[in-house]
Amino acid sequence: MAILGSSVAVATAPAFGQGSGDIWTCRDKNGKTHVTNIKGDTSGKDCRVVEQRVTVVPATTSARAATRNKTPAKYPKETPAKRASAKEKQRQILERELEQERALLENSKKALSEQEAVRYGDEKNYARVLARLKPYQDTLEVHQKNVEALERELAVLDK
Repeated sequence: MAILGSSVAVATAPAFGQGSGDIWTCRDKNGKTHVTNIKGDTSGKDCRVVEQRVTVVPATTSARAATRNKTPAKYPKETPAKRASAKEKQRQILERELEQERALLENSKKALSEQEAVRYGDEKNYARVLARLKPYQDTLEVHQKNVEALERELAVLDK
């Protein structure tokens, strides 16, 4: 196994480092076009040098800044009044959702307490009671998390 591993390493070692600065585009016998920078891949194919050196020159800082900060002429502008109006609408929606979620939370608490007070005859094992109560507890937890999330959103909106 060690011999096989070393022969594979020796066989693949020459493939590394053969790249050159030239880039060729080649057509093989079937007419397929290949692009390569390895000179060994060009043998037996119709190859032409595409580019000998590629130089990348970054644009000047002022030219980039001018194109980045320029907005199109027909680009819609948001006024402070529109922003305040949108924020107020968002606040109203969040407050309405918070009221609804608090009502659902209270209903879930009531349903859970009702189910905790009831014990059926076939529930001699307490695990069955817990299994019956689990959906009510899950629902309660979901509504608690929703109320917390809505309160967080309203707090962020106030900033």
